[in-house]
Amino acid sequence: MPINRRDFVARSLLAASGLGLGAGTAIGAVPAPKSVKPLRILILGGTGFIGPHEVTYALARGHKLSLFNRGKSPHTWPGEVEELIGDRNTGDLKALAGREWDVCIDNPTTLPFWVRDAGQALRGKVGHYIFISTISVYAANDTPADETALLVPYTGKDPMAETADTLRGHVGELYGPLKAVSEREAEKQFPEMTTIIRPGLIAGPGDETDRFTYWLVRLARGGEVLGPGDGSDPVQFIDARDLAEWTIRTAESRTTGVFNATGPAAPLTMAAMIEGIERPIKPDAKVTWVSTDFLEAEKVSPWSDLPVWVPARGDSAGFHRRSIRKALAAGLTFRPLGTTAVDTLAWFREQPAERQAKLKAGLPPEREAALLAKWKARQASGG
Repeated sequence: MPINRRDFVARSLLAASGLGLGAGTAIGAVPAPKSVKPLRILILGGTGFIGPHEVTYALARGHKLSLFNRGKSPHTWPGEVEELIGDRNTGDLKALAGREWDVCIDNPTTLPFWVRDAGQALRGKVGHYIFISTISVYAANDTPADETALLVPYTGKDPMAETADTLRGHVGELYGPLKAVSEREAEKQFPEMTTIIRPGLIAGPGDETDRFTYWLVRLARGGEVLGPGDGSDPVQFIDARDLAEWTIRTAESRTTGVFNATGPAAPLTMAAMIEGIERPIKPDAKVTWVSTDFLEAEKVSPWSDLPVWVPARGDSAGFHRRSIRKALAAGLTFRPLGTTAVDTLAWFREQPAERQAKLKAGLPPEREAALLAKWKARQASGG
């Protein structure tokens, strides 16, 4: 099945820059020992998906937090948080002037000029810069690879001239290349003090993409569930809380370098993921595995129609086989899959009824039923 990696992330820029938990939302306190040395932490963004988890954990560790964003997603925090208002898209960074922090965590950036402007505003004012990137920066996904793999090139005229409006029209083709350019700009603006973290698929409470959540909701609904392939394809993802907490610990240790940040620690198959979800939820569901060739013929899209899953063959053979050895050595840890499943499903069930009524990813029930019927008819006829 031909797979274009950029197609998989076509919506991820908008998701990465705008995944909110809703106005007035507070994430419960996370048990965490106090840090030996409290830090002054500046988070650019901070109110999207991973940001609130970073804030909650950092406060529990005893750090002092400042958030810089447009102020359009108010939150209730479990501690004192300084709110600085500005707009990186228009170059309004006045709120950062005359201030100093031990570390800056840059969550939402895809546009390289945002990194350039942050560097100009914060030069000599921070001692450590952490840039949250993506595994979409890699040029190929056909073989397993680590952080040394080639990055996708930017082939346009001037990446610094790209704006959010321009990118929305070309997100699938520009997201990875612009992230790669942003990484290089980060190392240019903050030499010898940059950490680049490349997450894979991010799951957990607060995820507005519904990619991992689809499987929780679908299995909980019960009945016959369409499983892609034969269950042996590998999958990788990371709980937003694990990513956020490791980011804060990376700031505390001032660890620099480039790290793939996905999980789990040991290889996981699609079948094992579903089993791990089912174990704590205990649904009345039965999975019917449907061949990749059949799904391709029926134009069922990996990643969107059947989220998380990408067939481990051809151009995508290494997609879910990114090495995370460096991150593990640097202290990345993971919650049990069952914890992520239970917590995420509980969060989803707290959302408004209209939000729960229509998942943003996955097969609609009618299409899933039709595909299963066609697949079983084909099997019965010996096809």
